[in-house]
Amino acid sequence: MNRKPVKMNAKDIIRKLNLAEHPEGGYYKETHRSTGKIKGINLPNEFNGDRNYSTCIYFLLTSDKFSSFHKINQDETWHFYKGSTLKLHMISPEGTYSFIHIGSDIFNEEHPQFTVPAQYWFAAEVIHNDSFAFTGCTVAPGFDFDDFVLPNRKDLLMLFPQHSEVITRLTHQ
Repeated sequence: MNRKPVKMNAKDIIRKLNLAEHPEGGYYKETHRSTGKIKGINLPNEFNGDRNYSTCIYFLLTSDKFSSFHKINQDETWHFYKGSTLKLHMISPEGTYSFIHIGSDIFNEEHPQFTVPAQYWFAAEVIHNDSFAFTGCTVAPGFDFDDFVLPNRKDLLMLFPQHSEVITRLTHQ
């Protein structure tokens, strides 16, 4: 088969893959949830109940829709697929700020794959105007909204006042 590549924009991807709005910002669709489960008694105390071994989603951000600071109990691995570079902001539980660029330009310090450690606060934004970033996220143990914390701006600023600029810019409330 000799197919010609189709040029896609964010709206085309959202429509084609039936992505829904995510509470943290952006658009998503769960693509995999393992059938196997880890019993809650074998998980750390921050988990309440059983969890699937792993879950995966498609995740899309646009230059006008960022992913607000949030955290989960699991490691989350980001996979870059298409579009513009993402800047992923992280604050460790101890308050250390860092960031990484997720994208395809590995010769300019972009990473096509990166794992955010469990319990880190993190947010993401597309760094170029009028663009989008189409990614995927894998979470293990599997994601459950019981593990998802989306703080309000005031509470996060109380925890990390030294990072007020980035927290104010990348929270919704």
